Amino acid sequence: MRKLFWVAAVLVCIATPAASQTDIPNLVGTWKGTSESVVIGSNPHHPGPPGNEPRFTSVAFTLKIEKQEGRRFYGTFSSERANEKVIAVISQDGTIIMVDDDGYDTGTILAPDRIEICYQHLSANSRIASCTEFTKQP
Repeated sequence: MRKLFWVAAVLVCIATPAASQTDIPNLVGTWKGTSESVVIGSNPHHPGPPGNEPRFTSVAFTLKIEKQEGRRFYGTFSSERANEKVIAVISQDGTIIMVDDDGYDTGTILAPDRIEICYQHLSANSRIASCTEFTKQP
């Protein structure tokens, strides 16, 4: 009897998918946050002097997710200086993988109304490493 209990328990664990694999949150809407960035050179969102001297910057960003289908979505990422189209997917472990016009983002869903997006950019004119915690707007 005890062996039957353990076999049943194992079968339930195998048959039950992890919550992150099935519970894809609805991200459609407007998200706002301020970046914490390290920048070398100049970029539309982070204008500054050319050169190789790193500097710390913070920029207010808006992420507007226009459409979502399952774990895929697209929208616009913007600051007061520039706008970029973004496309993204949510991996089975809940990680957000996003691409914009000239860089790559990796994100984490922190809560139903909070996400963190970290950005990497490398070009001949600039380099950026940045993370922004976004809050979903009502």
